[in-house]
Amino acid sequence: MNAFSHHFLYDFRTGLRDKSLLLLNYLFPLGFYALMGLLMTGLNPTFAPTMIPAMILVAMMACTLLGLPNPIVDAREAGIFRSFKINGVPALSIITIPVLSSFVHMLLVALIITFTAGPLFKAGIPINWGYFILVFVITAFTFASLGMLIGVISPNSRLIVLYSQAIFLPSMILGGLMIPASMLPPALYRVSLLLPTSYAMNAWRGLAFGMPPSFDPIWSVVILLVSCIISFGLSVYLFSWDNKNRRKGRNPLLGLLALLPYVLGMIFLIQ
Repeated sequence: MNAFSHHFLYDFRTGLRDKSLLLLNYLFPLGFYALMGLLMTGLNPTFAPTMIPAMILVAMMACTLLGLPNPIVDAREAGIFRSFKINGVPALSIITIPVLSSFVHMLLVALIITFTAGPLFKAGIPINWGYFILVFVITAFTFASLGMLIGVISPNSRLIVLYSQAIFLPSMILGGLMIPASMLPPALYRVSLLLPTSYAMNAWRGLAFGMPPSFDPIWSVVILLVSCIISFGLSVYLFSWDNKNRRKGRNPLLGLLALLPYVLGMIFLIQ
């Protein structure tokens, strides 16, 4: 436990000291939050009521999809994981610690956004804080597990960019962050259900903010939770200590199973 806590503190401090991680964990999401607060609240009247969850989701994606995978690939390529293996560090710790440290970074940014958006930008405030926190925790771990899975299955930094942007960019456009999902054409709305942000926004709207959800928000929570479990489990199963000795029979394409809950949601949740 002592070694685990030291490793966790080191990983957390790295997120503050490394300039690239500091940018993705704090500077970019908070700068984007300030910019959207100044622009979107005046241009789009539907933005302010859900500004808090939308900006928290941007922070989550920046921290996990853009920031978390690179250190995993870099450490594997540099042979750091081999050193960990020699010194008896279990693979589960290597997977768990970045997920937990990312959660703490997301929590700090979420606190800043939650308690400043109302006074500064007249953003909507949750009416049920219990559900607000529950959805935050599940969504944060879902994105952290997904980011870890991307790092585990990516053989190099170039593919990290491809995989991460395949989720990040569509989520910004179709995930209900900037405009309500109900305003999307039916075909695009169905496609948006492949994105975790769509389920997170639906859960927050229906459970925490008292707004009409697009479908039963409990299903959103269930799908996010199942996706989190699958992504984390696949990260452990597919983890390799270095690029040269990937375990046989553990094809990185198995990572696509993390999308299964969203595919089922897209098929069954809307008619």
